[in-house]
Amino acid sequence: MGFNKPDRKELRERRRMRVRKKVYGTAERPRLNVFRSLKHIYAQVIDDDRGITLVAASSLSPELRGKVNGGNIEGAAAVGRLIAEKAKAKGINKVVFDRAGYLYHGRVKALADAARENGLEF
Repeated sequence: MGFNKPDRKELRERRRMRVRKKVYGTAERPRLNVFRSLKHIYAQVIDDDRGITLVAASSLSPELRGKVNGGNIEGAAAVGRLIAEKAKAKGINKVVFDRAGYLYHGRVKALADAARENGLEF
């Protein structure tokens, strides 16, 4: 009969939906989405108008696989640099950042800062 506390996944999902109500990617300014697992980190640049992924990078990408650990800040920064390079190669300079319910801290912040330093505007 007691109150059941929502689990971490459910709380993150609520935050994610709250963020997604405001953050929308267009062709001119696509959405840079981040997903974080315990071992890896993933980033995608998404055009929500057409519903397609324009660019993707992760700690499992062939360029980084085995060289970085996606579970730490250095690995996240490497993914941020890679996503910025790939986006610029496709002519994407401005994005909106979607932290997907994660706190803007640690690996998520490292990825965002590295992407900014390598030429992505958000």
